[in-house]
Amino acid sequence: MRRFADATSIDELIAKSTERHSKIDPYKEHLHRRWNEGATDAARLTDEIVELGYRGSVQLVRRYLRRFRDGRTVPPAGPVPPTVRETVRWLMTRPDRLDADDQLALKSVLARSTELDTLAAHVADFARMVTKLEGQRLDTWIDGVDGDTLPALASFARHLRNDHDAVVAGLTLPHSSGPVEGTVNRIKMLKRQMYGRANFDLLRKRVLIRKLGDQAVT
Repeated sequence: MRRFADATSIDELIAKSTERHSKIDPYKEHLHRRWNEGATDAARLTDEIVELGYRGSVQLVRRYLRRFRDGRTVPPAGPVPPTVRETVRWLMTRPDRLDADDQLALKSVLARSTELDTLAAHVADFARMVTKLEGQRLDTWIDGVDGDTLPALASFARHLRNDHDAVVAGLTLPHSSGPVEGTVNRIKMLKRQMYGRANFDLLRKRVLIRKLGDQAVT
């Protein structure tokens, strides 16, 4: 959470973290408590957290505990901050599809970052345009993004302006290129399966057989 509280811009939050998320993070509270109770054997403590779901090595536990061997009382472990991937998943998931814990975690994160809260609002607004075909609101959405200090999102909005008419059509009309894209991807898959060793005639036969098979299923 401290990373979100101390961040000066949204770019710092969405950038790849310089610190690797450790497998030991979810078990720090247990390790701190047991250390203060007098259990200082790394192998024994590893066995304990393995029963809780730990999948790392005893060497990782030993390296983590090495900092506490000066005899001082170990402070309680703080809450594990969410990863960038977790936060992005929360933002990109429909609110009604998040479970109670994820909703609470997202609310806590947004409360600590004004910029992230603003970003979440823009993302939700854009998602409504896509799902409800409200392309007439695109210009208003872009103007709102331009008025905020969100460089990455502003860059995305500028690219939308470069192909404005097509974007508005895509956000307004009920037509979709999905079936065409699906057919193209299926043909590419069949072609890759042949590794370039067969000619066009065989590819054509495989496409036709696949098409007949799909029709038989439906």
